[in-house]
Amino acid sequence: MKSLQRVFAGLILCVPVVAFAQEAAAPAGTPAQPAAAPAPQAPDQAPVLAQRPAAATVPGAGEGRIKLDVVVTDHAGTPVSGIELKDFTLLDNNVPSKILSFRAVPGAVQKAEPPVEVILLFDTVNTGFQEVALEREQIVEFLQENGGHLSHPVSLFWLTNQDVDAQPRPSTDGNALATAASQTDARLRTITRSAGLYGAVERLELSLRMLDVIANTEAKKPNRKLLIWIGSGWPLLDSPNLDISNKGQRQYFDEIVELSTKLREARIAVYSVSPGMPGETTYFYQSFLKGVKTADKANPPNLGLKVIATQSGGRVLGPNNCLAAQVDQCIRDADATYTLSFDPPRADKPNEYHDLKVQIDKPGLTARTNTGYYNQP
Repeated sequence: MKSLQRVFAGLILCVPVVAFAQEAAAPAGTPAQPAAAPAPQAPDQAPVLAQRPAAATVPGAGEGRIKLDVVVTDHAGTPVSGIELKDFTLLDNNVPSKILSFRAVPGAVQKAEPPVEVILLFDTVNTGFQEVALEREQIVEFLQENGGHLSHPVSLFWLTNQDVDAQPRPSTDGNALATAASQTDARLRTITRSAGLYGAVERLELSLRMLDVIANTEAKKPNRKLLIWIGSGWPLLDSPNLDISNKGQRQYFDEIVELSTKLREARIAVYSVSPGMPGETTYFYQSFLKGVKTADKANPPNLGLKVIATQSGGRVLGPNNCLAAQVDQCIRDADATYTLSFDPPRADKPNEYHDLKVQIDKPGLTARTNTGYYNQP
């Protein structure tokens, strides 16, 4: 994320005053010195975990270089199981691509091995004190459903001023996780941060850096992960007054390519859930969902939380007043997943963007997966 810091450092110098689109309310508190944010770095003490095992493959075929996790849903958005390989068509830049490996991943009834994991991330950087406290109460409710028996292993992460703070290991004991979540008052302290553009840039940098850290850490684990980001996310920083140089756009494009690739290779689908009511900027992110093909098209909103969630094959839910139901909807995606792989075509240049679509040859069904990837020569 160092290059992104350089982009915004130059941006702040050339744009002293600017209006920007922001979906989340600014956190309460007084401005703090920008130096309070930690220097970007990969986690020094990331756990050493098992290497990626070979996936089950189509008979007579090898596994492809790119692996995709696909969720198939009906008209109501309910995940559907029992779909066969012959029903799938993979389109790479609208050209059919051969599926080299395929398997249906067991869900909650028949446990997958290794299991799909769920990461619940509380965002205390972009969310005010009272809203985080309310989110915690509703998540505790969710964890205690069904007597505290969770269908999938769950981890609790907290994005704070200093770092990502994580509950040590995934657990299916919802009661124990609820107790851990309830004993986190220290994490609910008010985050004090610079106001205006300075504060917005600071929060965006910290959020993206922590997403990068999570992707680096989770890449060491072979299973699929659902990263559920609780909160409306960081500012989109979209305004005609923003002036980013050509060099800055190139650096920003490199960050988009890097994060997109890391999330896909770590098998992370990002989900955005949030309480409250829709506002005038709630759906603004939908203007930036198309993949960025060239550096001259790269802008800050292309790395918005909801944009990343949609492009990673996850979902955007809310805002509404039932956060626990939103989380339930996200986790249902782990109950009917299909994993396939393919080899990308020859690339003519580095970071060549390819649009991806998966079609299902059954009426009324829709497939959701990564919306694209960056191909290399």
